[in-house]
Amino acid sequence: MKKEHTVHFKIIRGSETKHLTGLIFLEENEQPTLQDFAECLKQCGHDVRVENEEQFIFRANKPGEDYLIDVLEDYKPSTKDPLAENLAKSFIKKTPYL
Repeated sequence: MKKEHTVHFKIIRGSETKHLTGLIFLEENEQPTLQDFAECLKQCGHDVRVENEEQFIFRANKPGEDYLIDVLEDYKPSTKDPLAENLAKSFIKKTPYL
């Protein structure tokens, strides 16, 4: 059964940096590969090539676009359960506005 794996990456354009996320679907206990990250970035609309295989850094392929994408491997998996949070919120009494 495939599980959702959230990929955190940052886009570096000159002195500007943006943190973004993407999704990869992997089998249980499977680690993402360089190809998985490349496919995720492609699905997010980035035409990239591998710049550094060991650190999972990609560079834009299109002429005129000069940016790097650094896949952040030290992310912390979400420990929140959105279904449980929504259920808990449904029990909270809403305060009427005065």
